[in-house]
Amino acid sequence: MEGFIDVAKALSDPSRVRIFCALQDRELCVCQIVELLGLATSTVSKHMSILRQARLAESRKEGRWVYYRRAEDRLSPAAAGATAWCDATLIGDAMLKDDAVRLKKIVSTPVEELCRS
Repeated sequence: MEGFIDVAKALSDPSRVRIFCALQDRELCVCQIVELLGLATSTVSKHMSILRQARLAESRKEGRWVYYRRAEDRLSPAAAGATAWCDATLIGDAMLKDDAVRLKKIVSTPVEELCRS
């Protein structure tokens, strides 16, 4: 039950849902997520910590940057179900469509440039 509760808590915040959806089929640096959501780095880091605790996201460090992606290996049944549910249910959401358009520009900008600003 603990894994289910972690997943439910992780997806109970609109910003975390937006992050989780943005990570579909891609990896993003913290500064890219900050740019997308317009939140402070510390806030994004806290959101990512919650997504990682629920085993919905994984991270890797490359130099000064931390990159996040959706968890793929060893997903709990709750995390696997939540992933499928989010992808199927939110496919037509207007905010997520706007995020996808903004992400195209964000990911085309070099990470070094985004992290400086």
